[in-house]
Amino acid sequence: MARLTARFWVDAYLARLRLTDIPAFVLAHGDDTAGAVLVKLNTLDGQARAFTRGFDLMTGDRKWTDLTSGAERDVDEAITRQRRFDPDLWVIEVEDRQGRHLLDDPSLA
Repeated sequence: MARLTARFWVDAYLARLRLTDIPAFVLAHGDDTAGAVLVKLNTLDGQARAFTRGFDLMTGDRKWTDLTSGAERDVDEAITRQRRFDPDLWVIEVEDRQGRHLLDDPSLA
């Protein structure tokens, strides 16, 4: 099965967020073709969550899971560690006081 490139998915995700008036920014530009994507949700109250995409071993589906959550500083440190481990990693920051990130939207699967 063909996979979307990381760049294509990131561009589609940012466009989808713009349509919903949810601000988002590329904090780290990873590999355009095969880079993994990490999404940081900043709720603008000093708290944040980071999501990574993985596989459900039972179904084979790709799904988003929590990497970490808590104080924004702690989440940023976890993201920095991930970037040191994987320099091809994309990091997208979503800023939304309501905690919306749209990662559960089927159009972004």
